[in-house]
Amino acid sequence: MVKKITSGLFYCFFCLFFSGNLYAGSYIKLVSDTPLSRKADTDKTRAYRIINRDFNAIYTQNLMPATFGQEFFDPNKTLLVSNLVANFVVFNDPRFPVFFVVTPRIDIRLFSAFGSPVKSPSYMPGATLYFRTNRDSYNPDFFSVSYTHHSNGIRGPTLNPNGTFNTDSGKFTTNFYTLTFHTGKRTDKEDIIINRYDALGVDLYSALVGLGYSHALEGKYGFVRVNGQWIYNISRANPDPIDKGKKNFQNWQRIQFDFQYIADKYDDYSSFDFKKRLNLTLKYYYQFPFMQNVSFYVGAGYRAQDEYNIFFQDTYPYVMAGLSSGLSFGIHQK
Repeated sequence: MVKKITSGLFYCFFCLFFSGNLYAGSYIKLVSDTPLSRKADTDKTRAYRIINRDFNAIYTQNLMPATFGQEFFDPNKTLLVSNLVANFVVFNDPRFPVFFVVTPRIDIRLFSAFGSPVKSPSYMPGATLYFRTNRDSYNPDFFSVSYTHHSNGIRGPTLNPNGTFNTDSGKFTTNFYTLTFHTGKRTDKEDIIINRYDALGVDLYSALVGLGYSHALEGKYGFVRVNGQWIYNISRANPDPIDKGKKNFQNWQRIQFDFQYIADKYDDYSSFDFKKRLNLTLKYYYQFPFMQNVSFYVGAGYRAQDEYNIFFQDTYPYVMAGLSSGLSFGIHQK
């Protein structure tokens, strides 16, 4: 009798267990595989990709533009200065929350001297990875991580026999990594879009671990630098020249302020000797409606250490004017 009862209970348990699992499996399928659930998944994916796309546009607006013009009051007078920047966007896919750009950059100064020599341009190729930390494209937060090489392409001795730096044919080489946190705010008004971006970061040079630099720079050049940037960009709606029912939101005006503070010890300058530690730049850009990705600019600045390779020991204020161009000055449809 006991054996029959035990067998019966086992059979009932067996039937209940598997029927329950079969029912549960059917229920899960019904819940997760309905048209409504599939639509919800599709909507989530679409929203995720829209956020990534909007942030990719924000990264593009923060890319460095190229400049072509003139500077005044430099100790070494120039006929022309140009910062040639080409931003090759290698990865821009809304399926992923990252953006990668490779930037060949050459800084050129045509000196006002016999033969109008360029002497030694600054070769500054680099690469930057951007990634966001929130989902709000109207109040974006994101990081950028960069690597930059800086040299002048010359192999002569960095120092002259008397111990001074050889600015005529001396070798200059550095490499550095930059980590920057960016934040911003977008404000929409009638026929106006305002984008403000703030950034704070640090440059760390490989010379800190004894690699990738001209050794004569040690103790004379800043290998730890704190960077800051503020951008206030105004886009204005202009009538589409072909379709009168549409408007193009095109960059109109931009104000950009940059600073760089040399934080490590060099030449026994105190931490508060801002004349030898603080680089400042203020630029104003203006773009006419007929300019697609080009703008006029004027500005002023102060160089505690000149960024032009072997001429880094020069300290001076300056003003500038010219043309600027780049992906960051593109047209956007509303």
